Amino acid sequence: MGWIIALIVGGIAGWLASIVMNRNASMGIFLNIVVGCVGSVIGNALAGPLLGVRGSVQQFSLTGLIIAFVGAVILLAVVNWFQRKRFR
Repeated sequence: MGWIIALIVGGIAGWLASIVMNRNASMGIFLNIVVGCVGSVIGNALAGPLLGVRGSVQQFSLTGLIIAFVGAVILLAVVNWFQRKRFR
C-alpha cells in the first residue's frame, strides 16, 4: 500500500513543481510521478543533513509532500539549466 501512496504523492508533488517551473504543458502524468518521486529522494538528501528534517512519501504527510515538492523544483531547475545551456 505504501508504494501506491508514494506514486500519488509523487505525482502531486511533480505536478505542482511542473506548474511552478512552467513545464506543465510538456509533461504528462508519468513524468510528473517520476519527477515527484525523484524529487522526494533529492529533497530528503538535502533536507536531512541541512535541516534535520525527513519526510516520507510512503506515508502521506505534509512534510513529505513539501520536501518532495522542493526536491522536484530543484530537479526541474537543473533540467531547465542543462536544456538551455545545450540549445543556446
